[in-house]
Amino acid sequence: MTNYDVLAEKVLAGHILTDEEALSILDSPDDDLLALLHGAYKVRKYYYGNKVKLNMIMNTKSGLCPENCGYCAQSIVSKAPIEKYSMMKREEIIAGAARAAELNAGTFCIVASGRGPANRELEIVIDSVKEIKSKHEHMTVCACLGLLKSDQAKRLKEAGVDRYNHNINTSEAHHETITTSHTYGDRVNTVNLAKDAGISPCSGVIIGMRETKEDVIAMARSLHVMDADSIPVNFLHAVDGTPLGGTDELNPRYCLKVLCLFRFMNPTKEIRISGGREVNLRSLQPFGLYPANSIFIGDYLTTEGQESNRDRQMLEDLGFEIDLEPLIKEPVTV
Repeated sequence: MTNYDVLAEKVLAGHILTDEEALSILDSPDDDLLALLHGAYKVRKYYYGNKVKLNMIMNTKSGLCPENCGYCAQSIVSKAPIEKYSMMKREEIIAGAARAAELNAGTFCIVASGRGPANRELEIVIDSVKEIKSKHEHMTVCACLGLLKSDQAKRLKEAGVDRYNHNINTSEAHHETITTSHTYGDRVNTVNLAKDAGISPCSGVIIGMRETKEDVIAMARSLHVMDADSIPVNFLHAVDGTPLGGTDELNPRYCLKVLCLFRFMNPTKEIRISGGREVNLRSLQPFGLYPANSIFIGDYLTTEGQESNRDRQMLEDLGFEIDLEPLIKEPVTV
């Protein structure tokens, strides 16, 4: 059995996980799960204490996407019966931010389907963000609009966008089995353009898309190399009508091991339990917050989330507190 307390101390001292150490986490027997969680929590507590960041997502444009991502109900290859609509009005987006503020969500994420933002869509987002920032100056505003161009990234920064999300989703080796309408490099390039514009980079993954454990390790390591500030870890909520519909590879214990891996591999970063946590972690959801320090509240893009009052009860039962700070720079405890 790996001594995860010792591994935590090594990571806190600057050690970068080897592939062998990473695989030992994913392959660890279920009997070791509590010890693994304790080790990951030791790292999480050092940087974030018992604080949890709340994020709220708003799907401002649904469906109508020309990309062929196999997991997505909004893609051109999906036959899933979802609501489809063009870009929301500025007033609707601003109202969404107000709702996020009411729920103490420190981050409000504006998401729009599509390959990348059209000029009209970008203008709506820019105008909305300026108004949101004038009303909620301490709120972190994240945008997720697809592939970006350099000038678009700069304009979003000037408008007040704090963070840009564009997930790598899977490993470079597995990418073409998930989508062929854009490359893995396209995704990495967008994250780098956001960084170059001075926007905090957010990039994460979807676990459970028929990838290998080696793919999962490659994802965690790629995000370490990319230096993503915020890492959403999604667990596939397979939607009927998508190419990955019916896929059911995950169990709650493995999901917890994945979260621990991402904490050990990216010790200083915001690790967010994201889409699919309710259907994959199920009754073990609270344990996920020992390695992770962030969750989405409310619904996701095309699937429902857990009721916000249940999330709040979960945090209260854990003895954790809501973190309203935009970013944590220094360790909270030693």
